[in-house]
Amino acid sequence: MFGDLARSATFGLRRISPRACVADSKGHLRAFLTDVLEDLGFVTSECAKADDLGAILETELPNLIVLGVSADGIEVGKILEILVRQKFDGKVLAIGARESIIVKAVWQVGREHSLAMLPPLTTPFAAETLRERVGMLLPEEPKPSPAVHVPEALHAGWLELWYQQKVDTRTLVRSGAEALLRMRHPTWGIVPPAYFIPEDDDPYFLRLSEFVIERAAKDWRYLFEHQSSTDISINLPASFLKNRYAVRSLCQRMPAHPAFGGLLIEIDSAEVIPNLELLIDVAKEVRLHNIAVSIDNVGANWPALMGLETFPFVELKVDRQFVTGFANDRLKQTVCRHIIEFGKGYGARVVAEGVETRADFVAASELGFDTVQGYLFGKPMALKKFAHAALAQPVLVSK
Repeated sequence: MFGDLARSATFGLRRISPRACVADSKGHLRAFLTDVLEDLGFVTSECAKADDLGAILETELPNLIVLGVSADGIEVGKILEILVRQKFDGKVLAIGARESIIVKAVWQVGREHSLAMLPPLTTPFAAETLRERVGMLLPEEPKPSPAVHVPEALHAGWLELWYQQKVDTRTLVRSGAEALLRMRHPTWGIVPPAYFIPEDDDPYFLRLSEFVIERAAKDWRYLFEHQSSTDISINLPASFLKNRYAVRSLCQRMPAHPAFGGLLIEIDSAEVIPNLELLIDVAKEVRLHNIAVSIDNVGANWPALMGLETFPFVELKVDRQFVTGFANDRLKQTVCRHIIEFGKGYGARVVAEGVETRADFVAASELGFDTVQGYLFGKPMALKKFAHAALAQPVLVSK
C-alpha cells in the first residue's frame, strides 16, 4: 500500500530512541555521522558552532554528544566547558585522527571534569565499531507508546519519502527508484509505515496519498538538480484511484519539465485483481499524462490476470516471498518463470523484489527478470543520502 507496509502484532509498540548531537564544524562529516547514527536508531541533531550547543542541550536533550576533533575544527575546549557548566549527564564520544594528541587530551580533560567519556574513536572506522561504542544507549526492548496519528504527523512535517533503487539486470545501471513512506518522529526516530498508516476508510488516508504524490514530485526535482533525472515509483491504494477527483489532481501535479520521464504508480496485486475493470480504465487514462501503473506483490495469484483483452500495466513486481532465496528453490523459480512469461507476453517488464544475495541476483538474471530490487543493491535511504550514494559509486554486485 505504501511500499513496505506490513501490519505487525507489535503495532503501537515503539522503542524510545536515544538522541545524539553531532558537533563538528565540517558539514560533510556531520552529514556522514548523522546518517550512521540514524541507521543505528538515534534521533540526531547537528551543531556546527560551540555557541549553538547550549540551546541544543536545553531543547534536544541529547543522550550522546559526538565530538569531531581536529586541529582546525570546532572549538573542543569550549564544547567541554559548556558540557561541564550545564552538567551534561549523557555520554561523550570524541572522534579524530589516529594517534591524535588532541583526541587523547579531550578524553582526559573530560574525565577529569566528571563527563562520561566513551573510549575515543579514531578514523577511519566501520559502522559496526561505532555501534560497539554507543551500544549501551540503544534500548533492547520496545516500550509501550501510543500510535501516531496522521494529522499530527502531517501538521508537524514528520513525514518524508525514502528511496530504494531498482537496477537493470543486464547493465547493472539504476533504472529508477521506489519511494517508501517514513516518519521522522522527534522522540522515536525513524518510524516505518506499520506504526502510522491508517485504514483505507480513514478520512486522512486520502491526504496521506496526496502527500506522497506531492513529495515525490518535489523529490524528483531535487534528484534532477543534484544528480540526474530519476524515474520514481510510488505506492497508492486502489481506493485512491477510485476517486475521480483524486485522479485528476494526480495528473495535474506531474512536473512539466522536459526531463521528467514519468511517474510509476505501484498497486498491490491483492487490490488490483478485485478491481481490474476500474484499474484498467484508470491506467489507460493516466498514461496520457505521463503516468504508468505497476502491479506490485504478484505471486501465486498471477493466473487471475490471464485472458485480459487489454493489459495497460507496464510492470509486474514479483512478491519478495517468491524471490528471496529462490536461487536454491525450484518451486519459487517455477512461479517466477510463469510470471515472467506472462508479463513478457503483454510487453510488460518484470521486477524481482527482495534480491539480497548474489546467488539470487544471478538466478534473477538467468530467469529473465528485467529489473531487480533489494538489499543487495542498497537499503531504502533518505532523499539526500540517496542522491549522495548515487554520485559516490556505481552499482556493484559484491555479495
